[in-house]
Amino acid sequence: MSDEFFNWQEFLGRWQEEWIPLEDEDEDDEHTVLPLGRPGADEAAIVAAEERLGRRLPPSYREFLAVSDGWRVDQTAGIYQLGGVADIDWFRDPFDMTPLYEQNLGQDPREEDVLLAGMWRRALRLETDSDMSYALLDPGDRDQDGEWALYVYKGWGGEYPDRYPSFRAYMEAMYRGFHADRAGRSDFVNATTRAQDARVDRARLLALRGRYEEALPLLEEARSFGRPHSAVLLNQLHHLRAPHSSQDYGDLVADPRYLPELLPVQAMVPARGKWRLGGDGHWLGMMAARGVARETVEAVLGAVRDGTHRYAPTGPWGRAVSEARESALWGATDAAWRVLREALPRWEAPGPSLIAPLGLLADPVLGPLITPERGREILATPRAGQTGPAPEPVPDLDPPGLAWLSEPAANPRPREGYRCVWAEGVDPARLPALIGEEGAGLSAPVDPRTASRQAPRPHEREGVELWEDRAVVAAGRTAEGWAFAFDGHARRLNKRFLSPAAAASPSGRAVVVWREPRHSSPEDHPAAFHLSVAERGEELYAFTVRGAEVQRSGAIPEALDPARLFRPEDAGPDRERRLLEALHAELGLSLPRFALTRGRLRTFTTRSWTRAPHAGEAFGYAYVSVGPRRS
Repeated sequence: MSDEFFNWQEFLGRWQEEWIPLEDEDEDDEHTVLPLGRPGADEAAIVAAEERLGRRLPPSYREFLAVSDGWRVDQTAGIYQLGGVADIDWFRDPFDMTPLYEQNLGQDPREEDVLLAGMWRRALRLETDSDMSYALLDPGDRDQDGEWALYVYKGWGGEYPDRYPSFRAYMEAMYRGFHADRAGRSDFVNATTRAQDARVDRARLLALRGRYEEALPLLEEARSFGRPHSAVLLNQLHHLRAPHSSQDYGDLVADPRYLPELLPVQAMVPARGKWRLGGDGHWLGMMAARGVARETVEAVLGAVRDGTHRYAPTGPWGRAVSEARESALWGATDAAWRVLREALPRWEAPGPSLIAPLGLLADPVLGPLITPERGREILATPRAGQTGPAPEPVPDLDPPGLAWLSEPAANPRPREGYRCVWAEGVDPARLPALIGEEGAGLSAPVDPRTASRQAPRPHEREGVELWEDRAVVAAGRTAEGWAFAFDGHARRLNKRFLSPAAAASPSGRAVVVWREPRHSSPEDHPAAFHLSVAERGEELYAFTVRGAEVQRSGAIPEALDPARLFRPEDAGPDRERRLLEALHAELGLSLPRFALTRGRLRTFTTRSWTRAPHAGEAFGYAYVSVGPRRS
């Protein structure tokens, strides 16, 4: 409750003055022609009721009775009429609800659950006409001002009661509901609707000026009154603050001005398999019912689902989006975000109902870049011709170097092996020709975390020998300009390993690193590490470390000497981290963590990383699948 004075006379008078029936109500019906309230009860009548009940009534309800001795609540939540001083009485739990709620309290119940369980026997019943619903004031649930909480229990619904902190809070909510129920009527215009619509207009300008936190409460209040456009504007603010959530934009998706931005965003839910209400057919039908051509809906859903959708706005913002996508496609997600950040002020709203570039979220390459922090940065940036201070830039997400590969927090599956090829002076688009299998080419952008797992096994591919180890690798470019090909699901490093470093080094140096998957018992089965470095087609040096066993060749630089990097007393993660830090310091190697763990990169299939068995050599091949294979 607010400490400010509340004028019940003004509030109830405004409600009565603004009242009109719902569109489906008969204006001649007796329920619609009667006044909503009654003359107020005098102090003596209120005191007599309190003496009858044995309790002083809470302040806001007492003040209400002095102005109107009862009220017609307009069928909201099943309550039709609130009684006056002569009508109210104790509820006394006629349906024996108390044991039901007490048995669900458990060993350590919350205070609010204890209060609710005891409410049924001590509550004061206010309604005199309802649809199996009850308005109950609980003297045991009081605040510091002496207000009693009001519970509305809908007996036909079976849900927990709705709680309001006071009678006044309940009546204000019912007033807002009265407005929301009539917001669609063209003749429902009054001082309250005009004031709320002005709040929506102000909130829209505040949001475009980057002052979205000031816009939020204005829109939340306007939405509670059902004002047009308030919900769709508020949903945009909520969506960018939680980019992986879903919001509904109603009929706005059918408006040609907004369809390119909003329909793909709406399609993300069924595209991810999270639509449960009747599958694709129901969702397609729902969009068609809103006015979108069915063939358009099907095309957009298909493109979002298969990852071919492209967010393609026009103008300067559109050119920045294209530039950012090209950077992100090769792993430079922080650089891509900086391009978008710089161009945000030049984003233009296609119409007054859109206040932010929501279409970004549905782009398979750029959408993953929009974290909650970056979503708030979008909202805090003045745009669409508005001015204001720029927000503090969100820090870059990619750490320098390679050490993140050894961090469980950054690598969700730290036991899995990884292998990578870096090539100096090579465009990443050339990597399939250098180290790819015959006919290899770059795929469309895919999630690199699943691409390797979903690739067919040797026994599933015609023309592939069982001894071959062809990797599905994500291709990209490091911040230092090296092309890379990364496999985050590497298998065991065997003795017939054939390094692709020489093949990847026609224009400069190439580096290959392989870390075997970790084992549950590292003392018995230590993970192997391999490093090989080549230049212009010739291997310069290499080593492979497995436990205390070290194989080496060539003139290894002191900074990369395995004797210095792999001390026997060090644990696995420490040994790995020291090698990764040395590779960054000595050779300038890095990998983009965000792109490899959350982004979308192009992939290709490499040649085999193992050579064919020599005469007299034997090999075994086993593949164990746990659970259903995802297509």
